[in-house]
Amino acid sequence: MKEAFLYEKLSNNKVQCRLCNHFCVIDEGERGLCGVRKNQSGTLFSLVYGKIIAGHCDPIEKKPLFHFLPGSRSYSIATVGCNFRCLFCQNADISQMPLDQNRILGEDTTPEDIVQSAINQGATSISYTYTEPTIYMETALETARVATEKGLRNIFVSNGYMTPEALEKMGENLHAANVDLKAFNKKFYREQCGAKLEPVLKTLETLKAMGVWIEVTTLLIPGLNDKPEELKDLAQFLVDLDPGIPWHISRFHPTYRLMHIPSTPVATIQRARDLGYDAGLQYVYTGNIHGDEGENTFCHSCRALLINRTGFLVSENRIENNRCTICGKEIPGRWNV
Repeated sequence: MKEAFLYEKLSNNKVQCRLCNHFCVIDEGERGLCGVRKNQSGTLFSLVYGKIIAGHCDPIEKKPLFHFLPGSRSYSIATVGCNFRCLFCQNADISQMPLDQNRILGEDTTPEDIVQSAINQGATSISYTYTEPTIYMETALETARVATEKGLRNIFVSNGYMTPEALEKMGENLHAANVDLKAFNKKFYREQCGAKLEPVLKTLETLKAMGVWIEVTTLLIPGLNDKPEELKDLAQFLVDLDPGIPWHISRFHPTYRLMHIPSTPVATIQRARDLGYDAGLQYVYTGNIHGDEGENTFCHSCRALLINRTGFLVSENRIENNRCTICGKEIPGRWNV
């Protein structure tokens, strides 16, 4: 175990974790909501430091990031645990393991070993993903520092529930983030995720102010977060933050504790894409619809096809020197290492 970052010691051997916006007050011998941070005799410890449960080299498009080093490979890692309780979690076997199974598994791995594995597999970045990277911040930060020194970029695929203090700790070692903006209504966050909406919006604003490249993903679940009025409000929030932020709208398939809800109709995804463009977003993508036009990148000025994708495979990239090769317009993104 390793002493945790960002907590405060309270009276009676209690502690308050300040890593995410739950701000858990944890009694001696107990764990926080994430299940992987434990108060032991008045000191908060991480139970997952260096315990990597998954390590794979993925196309960066799988994160999904479409405007950050397209066509590159990202070495992706996770520990068990999460600070959300999403009923639709696609990785519940590892994210909810500490609670559903009362187990913490993982292979002891050093930050140096993680970075070397990334280099050996030709990755240009490391993604902290699959579960919520905030809950293994000690491993993520130490790994990110080594990765930056070696010329790799660091990416958070996150629910966006970390505190500003946690983001400040990552600082210049965080280069990009895909944040799940799971809905734009408080009831959804409370009932489906066990969390609140407002801290996620604040995180997006903070990331933008830090200069971190941002992309946003929303999984549309029939009857829960797919109302056109809600999607218009969500898109407007992103436009107000930065119209160049790519918005990924993904199709839901029955999983975990929402097996009774059917898959999202393709028409719903395509209609949401239109709503995003109508609101003023420059780049809106469709996910989990193989071969759909919404997988491609079109210039927001002249509408020329710039990046041709099929699934996670980039077959053509016409962006040169950060610009559209047809009209010369600068394309928002991070296109070079």
